[in-house]
Amino acid sequence: MSYLENIGKNAKKAFEDLKAVKHSKIKKVLENYNKSLLNNKQKIIKENHKDIKNVKRKHLIDRLILNEKRIEAIRYSINEIAKFKNPIGQILESWKRPNKLSIKKVSIPIGVIGVIYESRPNVTADVAALCLKSGNCSILRGGSEAINSNKILASLFREVLQKNKINKNCVQFIEHKDRKIVDNLLSKMGKYVDVIVPRGGKGLVAKVQKFSNIHVIGHLEGLCHIFVDKSANLNMAKKIIINAKMRRTSICGAVETLLINEKALNTHAKEIINSLIRSGCEVRVDNKINKLFKNKLKLAVERDWKTEYLDAIISIKTVKNVKEGVNHILKYGTMHTDSIITNNLKNAQTFLNGVNSSIAMHNVSTQFADGGEFGFGGEIGISTNKLPPRGPVGINQLTSYKYIIFGKGIVRP
Repeated sequence: MSYLENIGKNAKKAFEDLKAVKHSKIKKVLENYNKSLLNNKQKIIKENHKDIKNVKRKHLIDRLILNEKRIEAIRYSINEIAKFKNPIGQILESWKRPNKLSIKKVSIPIGVIGVIYESRPNVTADVAALCLKSGNCSILRGGSEAINSNKILASLFREVLQKNKINKNCVQFIEHKDRKIVDNLLSKMGKYVDVIVPRGGKGLVAKVQKFSNIHVIGHLEGLCHIFVDKSANLNMAKKIIINAKMRRTSICGAVETLLINEKALNTHAKEIINSLIRSGCEVRVDNKINKLFKNKLKLAVERDWKTEYLDAIISIKTVKNVKEGVNHILKYGTMHTDSIITNNLKNAQTFLNGVNSSIAMHNVSTQFADGGEFGFGGEIGISTNKLPPRGPVGINQLTSYKYIIFGKGIVRP
């Protein structure tokens, strides 16, 4: 039996075992894991330092770092997830038919969830917790650059499961670095894995689209936009844009393209762009905006409108009105998160209705595209699929449902 097939069989067995586990015990596992993260904080940081030392792509370092503050953020997330009520077995809808059929729509777990992700070790802890809380088992394949961090976070979770007499294979981490493992996970594990969640850049998403014969909850890259309307409050606009770009440049909710209404060029553009430059951001602008700066700025090219920089770089374009801004987003966006800054409610509504984003915002920083900020405790990813689930995927989005029908000897005429 292959390494991967063995993991698949273990996951299926663990899922069957998990059905008999009381939800109070799952809550206890998460509480114990929280304590284990606290008790092993220095060990986690030590393993993380090995990954940071070995990393070749320096732009990944911010995503990779696990320090005391970030471990506390993981613990906070686990604590929030633990507090939620059991999402399984909930009656979502119920109704009676004239023929006396009684119908209930009841939430059930999905099963075995495979998650493929890059460089962010907190995903290991978040996904393991979210899947378990929603009655699912997880197979995790993290990026090789975070191998040591991921291994210790997964190992501590498995230890806690075992101590609570729950099958430790509810959470499994693929330790092999061979890239063919991902191809085989996508193409040959359909009888073991129910859903695949990819979290990463274009390369990973392209691979998943090419190889997967398993249903995918898509997490495309976050090519996020902000549209600045002529009625926008300038100070609010500056504050939102600096936060959306510079708070953390490496996350999928960071804004990458700024669209400015041409009627706001003289009133807003110069101050906003100067504040971005002062904050250490490289700006790439179109010809109209460059004229305001006596052609001293870097000109944006077509590729810039398609680029998720994940760095202190932003592309800036002039558009005639809200509709042209929406059309730009429909052409170049990735259905992740897009925001409008305006005091004009009609324009706000045109934007919010027009964009196809899974998260559409009004006067809000795109950095709020996060399951924790939505009150979900954490997220398995931001789904950019058109079909549900969309947006942050928390425990309630990690469930399916079935219809349960009751009757008293009813036959169909």
